Amino acid sequence: MFADSYRGRRVWLSGHTGFKGAWLAAWLRSLGASVRGYALAPDETQPLYGALGLGKMLDSQFADVRDAAAVRKSILEFQPDFLFHLAAQPLVRLSYAVPAETMATNVQGTVHVLEALRSLKQPCAAVMVTSDKCYENLETGRPHEETDPMGGRDPYSASKGMAELAIGSYQRSFFGANQPVRVASARAGNVIGGGDLAVDRIVPDIIRARETRRPLAVRNPSATRPWQHVLEPLSGYLWLGACLASSRLAARPDEVATNFNFGPDAEAVRNVGSLVEGFVRAWPDLRVEAGPPGPHEAARLSLSIAKAARVLGWKPVWDFSRTVERTAGWYANSNPASACAADIDAYVGAARQRGLSWTA
Repeated sequence: MFADSYRGRRVWLSGHTGFKGAWLAAWLRSLGASVRGYALAPDETQPLYGALGLGKMLDSQFADVRDAAAVRKSILEFQPDFLFHLAAQPLVRLSYAVPAETMATNVQGTVHVLEALRSLKQPCAAVMVTSDKCYENLETGRPHEETDPMGGRDPYSASKGMAELAIGSYQRSFFGANQPVRVASARAGNVIGGGDLAVDRIVPDIIRARETRRPLAVRNPSATRPWQHVLEPLSGYLWLGACLASSRLAARPDEVATNFNFGPDAEAVRNVGSLVEGFVRAWPDLRVEAGPPGPHEAARLSLSIAKAARVLGWKPVWDFSRTVERTAGWYANSNPASACAADIDAYVGAARQRGLSWTA
């Protein structure tokens, strides 16, 4: 997979104790990569790091991306061939409570990684992960394209827009075609999958409601999001990194060191109510009630993935129903490592059936 780009290669991964980061770390290890993780220590809201035994599989460092010296030392000591920056304050509602911390982590933390990359003398393919919420969202219903302006009404969304502006500035100023480091950014939709227990996310709320036998309080059932399984954007990140490292893998090498949306097909752009209904079908004992309204969150959000298809040959694999089915089914397996491996195998198999570039 991924043109065997990661076997025996050194990969620096920030945010490896989080939900997406733990899944990506496990997938990288299965691809034969040597991984150094850099993140805050895991807590009870993100148990996947411990459940997968990643502490024994990775060179793991517990530190803060707001610590510029620590970030620089970690990257320059490790001398990575690939870098994936996922570390972030990832929650919209929490950003209202800690706006300065959100900005420092998501904006300045990203700059610290970019600054360290400037000092690397060897080739490195760096994928900087932000969010679909980086765009100035006028809620017109039109899918956001990569050329749309950055923005953000809430502190979280604004921080991701600012991070994208910083990445773009460093791309044009320091990481040109003749430089050893190549940088791209990735913007993903709303991801779901097994092992996430973060607060203020709908699927973790569903899991907690089912485990405690309490009603699920749904705040914004009409809010529309581009739902996708966690493996969808991760396959995009990995293929983007592989294409950055080897220009022969992309049809237009000059377009690879830019920015990309990784989202689902249009049929998976559903409202929260539809997502909840999918889990109720899987778990009929799940009870639902209306929740109290919270601070402002965008009512409509979707992504155009035409550029990723055109430049990278990347497309989503699982439809909405399959995504919900695999997420619910993950919890039927008492062994998280086995459950994650089964999902990866099933996802890769389905991608091969579709003939996607990264499976060749």
